[in-house]
Amino acid sequence: MTPRDRLPYSAIVDRPRLPAPDGARIIVWPIVNVEDWDIGRPMARQVLPAPTGVAVTPDIPNWAWHEYGMRVGFWRLLQALEGFGIRATLSINGRVCSSYPRIAEAARDAGWEFMGHGYIQMPIHQVDDAQAMIARTVDTIREFTGRAPAGWLGPGLTQKLDTVDLLHDAGIRYIGDWVLDDQPCRLRTRGGDMVAMPYSVELNDIPMMAVQHHSSDEFLKRVTDSFDRLYAEGDEHVRVMGIAVHPFLSGVPHRIKYFEQAFDYMRKFEGVRFMTGEEILAWYDRVAPAAAARS
Repeated sequence: MTPRDRLPYSAIVDRPRLPAPDGARIIVWPIVNVEDWDIGRPMARQVLPAPTGVAVTPDIPNWAWHEYGMRVGFWRLLQALEGFGIRATLSINGRVCSSYPRIAEAARDAGWEFMGHGYIQMPIHQVDDAQAMIARTVDTIREFTGRAPAGWLGPGLTQKLDTVDLLHDAGIRYIGDWVLDDQPCRLRTRGGDMVAMPYSVELNDIPMMAVQHHSSDEFLKRVTDSFDRLYAEGDEHVRVMGIAVHPFLSGVPHRIKYFEQAFDYMRKFEGVRFMTGEEILAWYDRVAPAAAARS
């Protein structure tokens, strides 16, 4: 199926109002992405291009850039969120559970949700057997946490046309790759419904910092500006605002204060709920069950 086969068009102004959790106007969904960059492959991102402009392997400087996030940056993000009493969704490559168990343990002990993010950081299009990779990722997270993940985010948000079917077959019930709405919505798969969760490429430090090269304070401005608008619109239709960060970007010294200021700003408003993806899924299934959505 093509995306249009899976997802009927729906204008938000035509929808019935969703009963919000605890009367919230806006649901904030914080996502921290932790990834395993295999030194034997081209790096997922480059902060320092090779002198000739041609990617090389092994790429030690860009691997080390990412590694800083795992050694230092993650812990700043964890401390900030714990200080605000906010539990995040951990978008995690399955292999992080064995290559960086200290990080996976800290997130598990903090009560964070684990969302599958591939086994290692590489596009799904380059995976020889996507079904096996998905199963390995789900099994690894289940073994580490005691629970299978409910959600999935493709590395770089990559999917092929049949990926959502494979994910549903593996027990995944929501995905973040379809960034197309301010509310959850249902996709058709060969095995049943899948929920597309409002992840973000706008409130995401990869496009913002690594691609668009904005100054560090752009994160604060963009998050608060988005929040103000969605909060106002939430009086009519509750909105979900995903915020996605990576330790090697938002966890560095010159950006972490803007991350902290953004969350400090949002938490002072009434009618704001900070929820994990799994919590949002449970709420959405309760107020807009799949059978009702198809009728």
